[in-house]
Amino acid sequence: MLLAGDVGATKTNLALFTAAGGVLTPVAEAHFVNEGYAGLDGVVRTFLARGAYVPAAACFGVAGPVADGRARMPNLGWLIDALDLGRRLALERVVLLNDLEATAYGIAVLPPDQVTVLNPGAPRATGNAALIAAGTGLGEAVLYWDGMRHRVSASEGGHADFAPRDAEQIRILTRLIDRFGHVSWERVVSGPGLHSIYGALDAPEAPEVAARIAAAEDASATIAELALAGASARCVRALDIFVSAFGAEAGNLALKALATGGVYVGGGIAPKILPKLADGTFMRAFTDKGRFADLLGRMPVKVILDPKTALRGAAAYLAGAETRS
Repeated sequence: MLLAGDVGATKTNLALFTAAGGVLTPVAEAHFVNEGYAGLDGVVRTFLARGAYVPAAACFGVAGPVADGRARMPNLGWLIDALDLGRRLALERVVLLNDLEATAYGIAVLPPDQVTVLNPGAPRATGNAALIAAGTGLGEAVLYWDGMRHRVSASEGGHADFAPRDAEQIRILTRLIDRFGHVSWERVVSGPGLHSIYGALDAPEAPEVAARIAAAEDASATIAELALAGASARCVRALDIFVSAFGAEAGNLALKALATGGVYVGGGIAPKILPKLADGTFMRAFTDKGRFADLLGRMPVKVILDPKTALRGAAAYLAGAETRS
């Protein structure tokens, strides 16, 4: 029995899988809000107490850099240590992956109906691929071809410097510098980033719309909802800029990875704004790379729809590791 987890800044998804004949079968699954838990071990204990299953090993994809089996999650504050977690939970083995690393491993086991194509391109099966995912933060990973299969290299590319592409984005950057100091891509292309873009715009807003956004539990989700409905010109413009920046950074990552095998767009935001991603705004920014526009245009771009991709990827990685050991 294998325990897999997708540990984000605000929520944790856990599942138990059996692995037989190369097929992963989920037998139990649960979703937890991280607030109220002091650490991951508390979440796992709550989950395991609900059933009679006892896993032998676990793999967790966590939203933060992983080094030597330890991870400190910058947007949550938890310090996760694989050895310590194994001792606390009586697990024979615990593996920590970056959450985008886990998602990347999940791509191989995605059902065909869990992706939608933004650009068919001309994929090379032996080419590198790339993954970019916006949610509470912005994650990036590279899937490089080693001559036999794709291997995953995690990164913290979302924390690289944001690069504005026009005068309006320069004004937004200036205002965000005043607010944050350093402005990374994650400050713009993320859930909080959409709200920041909206706040940095000069466009007026109807009082009733402004009040609705101010009172919303998730202001960014409300802005996106209003934008998709065409109910606020300022929200429409904010989502335009957000998607354009998303496409531009996806293109930057594609160039750095030379992702001729394709670019995957993951995270919780993309499926919710799919009509906007598909209207051309994303791909225009993605391919707007001067002399390399044609190269970018030949790269396939797909949106991942399955919210459990990282969870499945963690299980797939662990099952593969168990097979190799």
